Amino acid sequence: MLAIDARKIDNQWIVHTHGGKKPTDKKLFTWAKEGQDRGAGEILFTSMDHDGTKSGFAIDPLSKLNTMLDIPVIASGGAGNMGHFVDAFLLGKASAALAASIFHFGEIKIPDLKKFLKQNAIEIR
Repeated sequence: MLAIDARKIDNQWIVHTHGGKKPTDKKLFTWAKEGQDRGAGEILFTSMDHDGTKSGFAIDPLSKLNTMLDIPVIASGGAGNMGHFVDAFLLGKASAALAASIFHFGEIKIPDLKKFLKQNAIEIR
């Protein structure tokens, strides 16, 4: 698994370290492809611009990653409601979606989310 934290800077997705605080010279899509080529079996993509905002996942780069790669991509950063998960799976083509605070603080109950996803024809593993 390759975990990638990235922010959009000057219209480019730049890989960051230190919890999204320090930019690197790596571009998201190039680095993800290199990770796959080096043997990563999965990518965990966190949009640091969306993380903690509860405004939804970064659908455009998520979709692009899922289109260009042959390995699964997990969405992370931005979940705020159950519809955001549907968007991650249907629009972003994510193989999985990660969230934290909405579960920790009981804003969404996991059984409720699973039921909602099934109602939207999304397979639950």
